[in-house]
Amino acid sequence: MPKTVVTFGEIMLRLAPPGFERFLQSPQFVATFGGGEANVAVSLANFGTPARYVTVLPSNPIGDAVIYQLRGFGVDTSKIVRGKGRMGVYFVETGANQRPSKVVYDREFSAIALSKPGDINWESSFEDAGWFHVTGITPAISQGAAELAMEAVCKARSMGLTVSCDLNYRKNLWKWGKKAPEVMRELVKYVDVGIANEEDCQMALGIQADVDVHSGKLDTSVYQKLTEKVLSEYPNMQKIAITLRESKSASHNGWAACLNDRKNFYTSRRYDITHIVDRVGGGDAFAGGLIHGLLNMESTEEALEFAVAASCLKHSIPGDFNRFSVDEVKALMKGGGSGRVQR
Repeated sequence: MPKTVVTFGEIMLRLAPPGFERFLQSPQFVATFGGGEANVAVSLANFGTPARYVTVLPSNPIGDAVIYQLRGFGVDTSKIVRGKGRMGVYFVETGANQRPSKVVYDREFSAIALSKPGDINWESSFEDAGWFHVTGITPAISQGAAELAMEAVCKARSMGLTVSCDLNYRKNLWKWGKKAPEVMRELVKYVDVGIANEEDCQMALGIQADVDVHSGKLDTSVYQKLTEKVLSEYPNMQKIAITLRESKSASHNGWAACLNDRKNFYTSRRYDITHIVDRVGGGDAFAGGLIHGLLNMESTEEALEFAVAASCLKHSIPGDFNRFSVDEVKALMKGGGSGRVQR
């Protein structure tokens, strides 16, 4: 039995207008759950990799519903802590064509925002685990959450776990005092596998990239230089993957990724994604696919291709969670992207 992957962060109540409506265009929201690290855990569980999700949830029926849903995906929720505070909420309006998607956060005084070092027993949480995944979202929530995330990565490294971090810069969250680079540059010193896009590297680590993400066409040679810069500044990091999104409109993106493992620079197949249903959670689907691939596949190149294909498929699913199996992802990798009815 492979060792468990542990993820840590905040899961929120997600409220979205039906279809492609604007906020309160009609007086209703579709209520689901979502959050970067929980999304990764769900992807891993769907792929058959043992996944454990750690967070702090309020002691109320909404918190109970979160646990019930995660268990339904096969995610281990046994180390979730129940504490004071509320359930974080985020509102998302799905964009279309030239209208961008919009996200509004309502997560102040949430249970995880009120958390602090010592609230989670990391030694118990990492029992039988081989990998720990965190993102740059959690440290942005509050000083206590940032300190708890740092406590977690330090403990994971001391226990011999591989540590991955999706930098995930969120400008609307870094309000509690310190700027993102002040926190993230320290946290990343404990990271073995980095995941990011060009904005994350610039805003979370202060490493500049000469990239125009709105041009609709990306120069991969620029990304090779960017990955080399990151790896040179963080000698502990074994590899870094950068997602390559060509934003032609909210409905039409080019999608690929690259990875530098200090020995080779890999660039994946590029997918032309039209008629996007929901891109929220696409990066998390990539992270989940990459972790699964690095743990279970024969080569780094295959793991990268699996991650990109998994994320490509996520763009067709409403909600945060990716709901595809390994076989479905591999079918796309082999060229099965025609969309023909399967019967």
